[in-house]
Order: sequence, then structure tokens, then C-alpha cells
Amino acid sequence: MFANFLIGLREGLEAGLVIGILVAYLVKIERRDLLRQLWAGVALAIAGSLAFGALLTFGPNGLTFEAQEVIGGSLSIVAVGLITWMIFWMAATARHLKADLHHKLSDAISAGRWAVLVMALLAVGREGLETALFLWAGAKASQSSSTGPLIGALLGIAAAAALSWAIYRGAVRLDLRKFFAWTGLFLVFVAAGVLAYGVHDLQEAGVLPGLHHLAFDVSAQIPPSSWYGSLLKGVFNFSPQTTWGEFVVWWLYLLITLFFFIRTVWLSPAPARPDAANRGQESAVA
Repeated sequence: MFANFLIGLREGLEAGLVIGILVAYLVKIERRDLLRQLWAGVALAIAGSLAFGALLTFGPNGLTFEAQEVIGGSLSIVAVGLITWMIFWMAATARHLKADLHHKLSDAISAGRWAVLVMALLAVGREGLETALFLWAGAKASQSSSTGPLIGALLGIAAAAALSWAIYRGAVRLDLRKFFAWTGLFLVFVAAGVLAYGVHDLQEAGVLPGLHHLAFDVSAQIPPSSWYGSLLKGVFNFSPQTTWGEFVVWWLYLLITLFFFIRTVWLSPAPARPDAANRGQESAVA
């Protein structure tokens, strides 16, 4: 549940910041007449994300077990690829997000009011589709039949909406670089677990070998039904019975991704301090 809360919070905050930046820019340049198209694009993006989530959840029903496992494993791996790209992209561009969106919105305004709708649809829709896919993959990997993952995601999105509104109104100033750096670090561990479970799905479908070759079995020490077993499963997708395939991909992904992530976020040269005209980018919607 906590992992889904964090995903909902992070992805929801990204979408909220994008919307806030776009709205603030239209208000600033006195083009409130385009707000209707902007909000229409946001609404279409939300509807498309919900439809995509429903398709992921109910689409495979009726297929054979092997087909469901192939789809689940493949999409889990795709989700890890997308979330990894998103983590690095946001870590590198958070401080430039406002300027980039202003530039794209200016181009859309020049092209016509309906281009504003399309621009908002694409900007927000990307976040929504990523969120739907990764939440689905995380919930599937946690093997939870309860509503906990959904509740966690909804709470995260609600918190993100409230935080985005507070930032937009100037009540809260958030260091986006640090926020996305630390949440990104945690999501690397979550993504490693989703990737390992994706491999497990493909092993169960017979696409990959090694289903019965266990690297370790600690189910006696960490029973899956125990509170700590459920916690590890829900947060990091930890499996007490881990195959060699899951074990190898978990460590490979974690070590490689952490190496480049830490080097990008904490070991790269600090950016030049923004001048007074650009300091508002720290809050992203100033």
C-alpha cells in the first residue's frame, strides 16, 4: 500500500505541477480564454488513463493462465522501463520543467486554441498512462486481492492534488530536485521488485526457464502471511521463494540503476544558482 501511495503521490504531483504551470502561464499572459481548452485536454487525459487502467485490469480476463502470465510479465517489464526512464528524466529536467512547458505552450498558442487542448492532453496523459501501468504492475506483483493497493494509490493522488494546489497558491514551496531525487531512489527498489516478478510471470508461463530453481527459500523465517512478510511484499515485492532468474535480474537492475542514478543526481556538478527572475522554477508554478 505504501509503495502505491508513493507512486500516486509522485506521479500525481508531476501531473499537478504540469497543470499548475500551464494554468499559471495562461493567466500570466492574460489568455484566460484558453483555459477551457486546457481543462478539456486535462479531462481527456484523465479519462484516457482510467480507461487504460481498466483495460489492463479486466482485459486479460478469459485468457488462458499462460497467456495472462505472458501479458502480465511483459507489461511489468515495460512498466519498469517506463518508470526508470521517468525517474532519470525528472531528475535531470525538474529544474527546467517550467521553462520547457512555457515554450511548448507558447508554440501551441501560436498554432491555435485546439493545439492547446492537444498539448495539455499529451503532457498530462503521459503522466497518467505511466501511473496506470506502474500501479497495475505493482499491484499485480504484490499479489494482493484486497483494495489496499487501490486505496494507497488514491490517497497518494489525493495528497498530490492538495500539495499541487498549495504550491500553485503559494502556500508551499517545494524543492522539486530533492523531492524527485529521494522518491526516485525509493522507486528504484520498487521497480527492481516489479521487474523480478515480471520474470517470475514469464517463468510460470514457460517463456523463461528456471521456475523450480530457487536461489533461496526463507518462507519459514519470513512467512508470506506474516505482517512483516506482507510489508516486504507490499513495499518491495519481496518473495520468500525467489528463483535464480528473479535474483539475478533484481540485483543487476538495482546495481546498474543505482550507480547511474546516484551519479546523475548526487555526484553531478551542481547547477548554477538561478537568478531572481528564474527562482520561481524551484516551486515550479510561481
